[in-house]
Amino acid sequence: MLSFHDLGHQNLPTILVTVLTSPSITPTIYLVNKEQNPEVALQHLEKKIDTLVQVCQNLHEENQQLKTQQADLIQQRSALMEKTEKARTRVESMISRLKLMEI
Repeated sequence: MLSFHDLGHQNLPTILVTVLTSPSITPTIYLVNKEQNPEVALQHLEKKIDTLVQVCQNLHEENQQLKTQQADLIQQRSALMEKTEKARTRVESMISRLKLMEI
């Protein structure tokens, strides 16, 4: 791994470029030679930006799907809680009737 101290020992002038490249949004540092063709460096950065845009689009789509799934699960939970409460009421009613029969 390259440290900032290593930068001073290189003979060629460099530019530090930080690009977000992965779905986990971990920054990646690239060293670009100032004497390198600017078109090549620009194309490289454009590819990285395109990748980042795609990652953002994918995350947005996944987020929308998760929100929909969460809403469905909340609705299912509510329905199950209502069923449980109705069942509890019926069981309590049956127990009360059974107790009355014992008398």
